[in-house]
Amino acid sequence: MAVATAVHGCYFPSKINSLSLPLKITGQIKQSSPPPPIFISTNPAHVNLHHLKDLYTLCNHSCHRFPNVDHTGKVEAVDVGKLRTAIFHSSIVVTVFTKPEFVTGHSSPVEVTNLMGIGGDWIKRVMPVTPDDGLLVGFGRAVSDFGLTASIYDVMVFPALQGRGIGRMIVQKIVRMLTNRDIYDIAALCSGKERLFFRACGFGDDILGSTTMMYTRNSSYSIDEKTISVGRKQLLVPLQETS
Repeated sequence: MAVATAVHGCYFPSKINSLSLPLKITGQIKQSSPPPPIFISTNPAHVNLHHLKDLYTLCNHSCHRFPNVDHTGKVEAVDVGKLRTAIFHSSIVVTVFTKPEFVTGHSSPVEVTNLMGIGGDWIKRVMPVTPDDGLLVGFGRAVSDFGLTASIYDVMVFPALQGRGIGRMIVQKIVRMLTNRDIYDIAALCSGKERLFFRACGFGDDILGSTTMMYTRNSSYSIDEKTISVGRKQLLVPLQETS
């Protein structure tokens, strides 16, 4: 059942706050700041595909294991049609929203104080966050057979809000929903730079020593065929006969 919860950063349960580990940057330890007031939803109907595509772009996150990358290091934009299909077939979808004024034009959240005066601006800031008036700042999804196993994909957070525990909230929400269904074989396909994050979320190396292997389309073919590359795809084509 799809549910949604509103969470104010400074009032999030202490059990979760205790998992906010310090972030190590350039050899120094930086304590994570609490997140701004947020709204966490597991209702796929709250996903605006175009806003989600923008989040992929801002986070420079690719849905592909073999992404096309330009000369600046930017990955190609996600295809909205394929993204719609992926969301539809995902077992769990988690979205996180906050108010735009806590992000836009600020490197850190705007503090709400009693010095802001009495009026529309103050009321706007203290009203609860909702998907209708909030900005999409976090996302994650899982695919599962809802019997034995599940895998987590595409966990991302708006760059200006990274390091504030929002990513851990997303993963913990997904894990909680899966374990409530008695699913504990949960994998996270992640890059090397994401390993520390998932370790902080309770993930570790596979005790069976398994290694993720990706299908590359060129593992097996006959001597009468060769491979050609078309973007990230590799196609088999027959060799032409020579006289």
